[in-house]
Amino acid sequence: MTSTAEEQLPEPLLPEPRQTVWERWRDALLADRRRQRLFRWLVPTVITLFAAVLRIWNLGHPHALVFDETYYVKDAWTLLNLGYEASWPENGNESFLAGDADVFTTKGSFVVHPPLGKWLIALGMVALGPGSGWGWRIVTALLGTVAVLVLYLVAKRLSGSTVYAAIAAFLMAIDGLAIVLSRVTLLDTSLMLFVLVAFWFVLIDHQRFQASFEAAVRRLPGVGSAGAVRWGPVLWNRPWLVAAGVALGAATAVKWSGLYAMAGLGIYLVVTDALARRRAGIAYWPSDALFRQGPVTFLLLVPTAAIVYIASWTGWLLSAGGHNRGADPNPLIALWKAHEAIYNFHVGLTTGHAYASAAWQWPLLLRPTGMYWHSTPFGEDGCTVPNGCVQAISSVPNPVIWYAAVAAVLFLAYRFIRTREWRYAAVLTGVAITYVPWLLYPHRTIFQFYTIAILPFMLLALMFALREVAGAPGASTYRRASGQGVVVVFLAVALLMSVYYYPVWTGMEVPYDFWHMHTWGSTNWI
Repeated sequence: MTSTAEEQLPEPLLPEPRQTVWERWRDALLADRRRQRLFRWLVPTVITLFAAVLRIWNLGHPHALVFDETYYVKDAWTLLNLGYEASWPENGNESFLAGDADVFTTKGSFVVHPPLGKWLIALGMVALGPGSGWGWRIVTALLGTVAVLVLYLVAKRLSGSTVYAAIAAFLMAIDGLAIVLSRVTLLDTSLMLFVLVAFWFVLIDHQRFQASFEAAVRRLPGVGSAGAVRWGPVLWNRPWLVAAGVALGAATAVKWSGLYAMAGLGIYLVVTDALARRRAGIAYWPSDALFRQGPVTFLLLVPTAAIVYIASWTGWLLSAGGHNRGADPNPLIALWKAHEAIYNFHVGLTTGHAYASAAWQWPLLLRPTGMYWHSTPFGEDGCTVPNGCVQAISSVPNPVIWYAAVAAVLFLAYRFIRTREWRYAAVLTGVAITYVPWLLYPHRTIFQFYTIAILPFMLLALMFALREVAGAPGASTYRRASGQGVVVVFLAVALLMSVYYYPVWTGMEVPYDFWHMHTWGSTNWI
């Protein structure tokens, strides 16, 4: 019997899965372990050095006490000389900038933030002197650079990918908010770094705790019988939790908003512990996590932070001239009274300010903070532009990165509801502990640049969103190629936007019209 034409045709062959251009390049680059190790070290090193250049180039400009540098720089100098923050005469700024940094008095000055951030600023003046912005800004610039590296390490631990960790770090390296807050000597970069380090340590503890907990549960009698194990193990050996306590104590010793991070991460630890006990079949898992492991977690985290915080006040405690130091013969009681005064200042801080921005406005980027402004009329000091020249420093983030990151946070919340992925929960916790508390103070005088503490967690959310855009490994070649192309285009546009904004992040002299093109909306930025 003859075969039909259909029977004589060969069976169709399925096309072999093909790699995208990026995947072929990646596999060629990482063909052996030696290249892999080099790649893993080289990528964060290059990004960190790039971030350092953007933060340190021309750091001494402008030779002025920019925005709240007028408080923190002079406080740091008196801390270094007296052990406490002292007051200055009315012409203190002019004398300091003219090179006479020792016109301060010995009378204690009322301060509204703990001293650790100012001690860090003082280290730069120890190394380079107080004669230029290099001395009082270098430590903040270095801390801002280190934050880029720490974000890479956090992103690598969460994603397991060198490439996507590099994307998160790169976006922070080129973002305007991160650049400006690294080049202006405020306290917020120190706060952000310590909170981010604490978050990193909590992630390490989380993963090691899970492994130790599961091993301990397997050794319990009755494991495998439903409801047989009523109480789970209590673990004390958690050195990374102690390290997180040190970092959170340091964050609080810079600004009290570090307390929000401590409370939020403490809740996160208890919740994740409770869920681990439920998965292990512990009968009384809520009580077990809250009343047995919970107190241990508290003792490992909070007292350590308290010791670091009180230690930051050593100069004030050992001196006699600090503000409120003589409020009581007992130095600790005097310190408590000083804290009462600081607390009353913060809760009553409703004085209007030209750059005040309520927390609900922050995602919309309605009111960036003008840090510095200097105008030169046409024909003066070499200005040849009819509308004049300006030098401006604005803390506006890279708008491409910022709005994408805001959208990514919302996307990650949606993905968490769908998947219950713990990594998404960790990132959203970071966003919540650095943003949500500020919503509780709608009438307080607060500023857009406070978002520097939120920025790393927003970029982690953006990293996960871009990973989704790039396509999963099992997706079609076309889907992955198009998705990866979108990611590359996004990164290129973000970089070009940073090039466009860099002059108004660093106080470079530009035509007035050029500066004005960088503003939008009806808000008067200066």
